[in-house]
Amino acid sequence: MPVTRLYLVRHGQSAGNAEGRFGGHSATPLSQLGQQQAEVTAQALAKEKINVIYSSDLHRAIETAQPLGELLNLPVIQTAAFRERKVGVLEGKTFDESKAEFPKDYYALVNRSVHHVITGGESYRHLLKRATGALHEVLRAHEGENVVIFSHTGTICFLTLYLVGAINRYTKQTPWLVTSNCGINHFEIRRRNNVRVLAFNDTRHLQQITGNDAFAAR
Repeated sequence: MPVTRLYLVRHGQSAGNAEGRFGGHSATPLSQLGQQQAEVTAQALAKEKINVIYSSDLHRAIETAQPLGELLNLPVIQTAAFRERKVGVLEGKTFDESKAEFPKDYYALVNRSVHHVITGGESYRHLLKRATGALHEVLRAHEGENVVIFSHTGTICFLTLYLVGAINRYTKQTPWLVTSNCGINHFEIRRRNNVRVLAFNDTRHLQQITGNDAFAAR
């Protein structure tokens, strides 16, 4: 049976991350630290015999994926399906601003209320549907290959919950699975219900630039 190796990689630190702002669908670039993280992550993944690279079409994800594409001479396939959740009125705001101005949306988000649609944005359920639909297409197209997807903390959280069978149509609330900037979630997939988690939020490759804080949420 063919074994597919899947790597879900969060983008490097963005300017918005550094300022404590909700990114959503905004075109926030990587910070200087984020650029360093992307380069180091590319060097680590280049050792994994990667066959194909996918990325969210948001700037911070593409900017993180490009160094790996250049190292391996592979194109970065961009898709809106792997974007972060659209957070509507919260986009670009700090956490404190969001809490003060839009408390209902803010608390529904941080409490992981799956069905709540943020004003002007999406629900986690919307995010899950578009991201898992694209994931199935990718896995069908690249069975038996080593696949990297560069995405975002919310998207990776819900894809991971889905892959390990921790979310279904009846789920109303979920835990939050933290993936640090340029953290790697590594899976081995033999078929839909045979998924092995080989690494979760692996940031060992980042220790030289983030030190003892390598596993911190960013």
